[in-house]
Amino acid sequence: MRPALSLKARRIASQVHEATSRLIQSGSLREPPAWYSAVVDYPPLPLPPRAPPQRPDYDLPKAKHSHHHAHHTPQKHSRTPRPKADAIEYPEDRIRRQFYMDHPFEAYRPRSLIENAPGVETYQGVTGAAWTRLRQRGRNPSPEDVVKFALNLHDNLEVPLSEAYATAVAQYRSLRSERRVATAVAVLEAEAMGAQFGPTEIERGFELEAAALKSWEGAESGGATAAGVGKQWSAEAPGEFPGSWTRGQEYVARWKEGVIPYNRSLEDEPMSEDA
Repeated sequence: MRPALSLKARRIASQVHEATSRLIQSGSLREPPAWYSAVVDYPPLPLPPRAPPQRPDYDLPKAKHSHHHAHHTPQKHSRTPRPKADAIEYPEDRIRRQFYMDHPFEAYRPRSLIENAPGVETYQGVTGAAWTRLRQRGRNPSPEDVVKFALNLHDNLEVPLSEAYATAVAQYRSLRSERRVATAVAVLEAEAMGAQFGPTEIERGFELEAAALKSWEGAESGGATAAGVGKQWSAEAPGEFPGSWTRGQEYVARWKEGVIPYNRSLEDEPMSEDA
C-alpha cells in the first residue's frame, strides 16, 4: 500500500517542483499538476542565504574581567586618522569669488597687462589704518582694489568681513556710477563743441552689412548679378528641337563654329515676383 501524500507538509517555495518530481518518479502522483511543466522550464530563483543563528550565551567568548557581562566585547581601538593637509585658502579668494558672483560682467572689463620693469617700485597708494575710503586709491577703482579695501577694513580697522565687503562694494558702485555719468556728460559737451567721434563696432558692422547687400543690386559692383552675366551654359533646354534628328552631327558642327548652344541672356529671362 502506497503512503498517502501529506498536504500539511511545509515545503520551501524554490523546492516544490523538485519534491513533485520525486513523487512522480516514485509513483505517488499519477499525473503531474498543471503548473509542473512551466515551473520545471522556469524554476524559481533560489532564496538568499539566511543569517547565521544567534549564538547562545554559553557559546559566547568569555570576558577578560569577571565583572564584565557575557555579552560585552572589548572595544576596539580607533585607528589614528591619516594626516591630511588642509586646503590653502586666503581671505582674498573668498572676497574675490563673492565679488564676481555679484558682478559677473566685471570680468569682461579690459585690463592692462603691461608688466613693470624689474627694479622699478610701483606706488601702492594709501594703506593701513589711513585707508578708510575707496576713493583714496582713485576715482576709477578696479575689482582688485575692492578686494584689497575690504581686506584692509577687516585687518586694520577690525571691521567684520561681511560688513567690510558690503562697504567696499557700495563705494565701488558709487564710484562707477559717477564715472559713467561724467563720461556721458563729457561726450555731450564734446559734441556740442563740434567734436566728431568715429563709429562704434556695432555701427561698423551695420555699415559693412549694408555695403555687402548693395553690391548685389547691380552688375557693376561685382555681385551675384555680375557673376550670372558670364554664364555661358544653361541647364534648361528647349522643349522642342527644330529640324530632324542628326545624331548630334549638327551639334558638333555648331560647336566647331564657336556657337554657344542654349545661350540665354539675362535680359530675356522673366523676373520672378519673389525677386
